Amino acid sequence: MKPVVLASASASRAAILKAAGVVFETVGAGVDETAIKSQLLATGAAPSVIAERLAAEKSRQASRVRPDALVIGADQTLELDGALVDKAANLAEARARLMALRGRTHQLHAAVAAAEDGDVIWRKIESPALTARDFSDAFLDGYLARAGELLLASVGCYFLEGDGAQLFERIDGDYFAVLGLPLLPVLAMLRDRGALPR
Repeated sequence: MKPVVLASASASRAAILKAAGVVFETVGAGVDETAIKSQLLATGAAPSVIAERLAAEKSRQASRVRPDALVIGADQTLELDGALVDKAANLAEARARLMALRGRTHQLHAAVAAAEDGDVIWRKIESPALTARDFSDAFLDGYLARAGELLLASVGCYFLEGDGAQLFERIDGDYFAVLGLPLLPVLAMLRDRGALPR
């Protein structure tokens, strides 16, 4: 079997792959995400395009370090009203973010790419739509108090794996993509490339 490498520091993505029975290593991607985002935003690129480009660059860069492996890179962006939303810097921003999402629908663009020997050979993007319920200020304050600064690791300031699911009334799209990795297409690609048994 061809070795699999995940070019991501995301604990969520690693947990998804591990739970699915994929044997892999994790390496840093060595990509300046801020610079790439800035360049793409200056050209008017959509949030989905930014996610796709970052995923591809992560896989490409890491595969130069591990040319023997099939390297998976992934990225996720949040789009609200057509604009890219970045991670919150502190809990005050996280509260403002969740209030902005309250009662509204936003999209998460979960992009994944695979590279071999420095060349991107496969790409996929899923864009689930999430509709937050009109939760109360009391619920929001309790959620922030329970989750704390862990929420700053998520662009939406929520985790569906826990009680963050209570923030929502509807989710249209792939659950794994919401978590940051469109798993089923990744597994199919790994089988096609000889990294998982058929």
